[in-house]
Amino acid sequence: MYQENDVRQMVRQALTELLATQADDAVAKPAPAPTGGGWAKESTVVDEGFAPDVTAISTKAEFHVPEPENREGYLEMKQATVGRLGVWRAGPRYNTWSMLHFRADHATAQDAVFTDVPEEFVQQQGFIAGQSLSTSKDEFLTRPDLGRKLDDETKALFSRELPKNAKVTIMVADGLSSAAMVNIPDIVPAIKQGLQSFGIEVGPIPYVKYGRVGAMDDLGPLISSDVICLLIGERPGLATGESMSAYMCYQPNPDRPESWRTVVSNIYSGGTPPAEAGAHVATIIKKILDTKVSGVELSL
Repeated sequence: MYQENDVRQMVRQALTELLATQADDAVAKPAPAPTGGGWAKESTVVDEGFAPDVTAISTKAEFHVPEPENREGYLEMKQATVGRLGVWRAGPRYNTWSMLHFRADHATAQDAVFTDVPEEFVQQQGFIAGQSLSTSKDEFLTRPDLGRKLDDETKALFSRELPKNAKVTIMVADGLSSAAMVNIPDIVPAIKQGLQSFGIEVGPIPYVKYGRVGAMDDLGPLISSDVICLLIGERPGLATGESMSAYMCYQPNPDRPESWRTVVSNIYSGGTPPAEAGAHVATIIKKILDTKVSGVELSL
């Protein structure tokens, strides 16, 4: 039987042979991809208790196919997707690097789902903070219906603090990715600036903890806003945990079908950049106001 120290030593040795790194302040960093197949066999410095960060290199940049027919064409194709192209195998299994990267990306997705948005962030953004009927992250994940409804205290707060009959209300919810909130500092100002160019001002922004898309329907009758734009964290995948969606609806209420919502998705640095998405969202909101329809009824 192997002892724990023996296992640790074997893992270190395997990583040392597979990963090319350069020591920087005693923390290992992966080297750039070599021109040939696989990875360069350079020395690696691994500090006690640390291993090189496999996510430091994007899946678009890494390439492991030995002796490819057209390496340049393969790499060019990889720039168009975050899909796992160009990975390699050890027999019928993924090689060590590909498996470690897969596990790291999976961990990132789990963190995005199970981590709460810090209260300090909500306060810094000046949001009016409320909550859905979900009382915990576990209940939010297992009872989607509760995330679509605001609790009574939140309804009273929003009714008291938010302006009535506004043309546009921007709303924020954590949804299935707390990490998606990284887009908020860029997308909210972009939406506001775009709407201001149309002569539309936006008031205070409500935030719903443990909120799902349907929460915008619950807010609608409370404030009678012509359009509600909900910015919410998307369900993360292995490509990113930071993606956000913007759902827009004309006069939302619980009787509206889901097809009445217009959505811009894949908002993050590796998809549609948040500032660019914000300008696009503002244009869509203006069209919704002009036509008084949204969702499948809206022609874009």
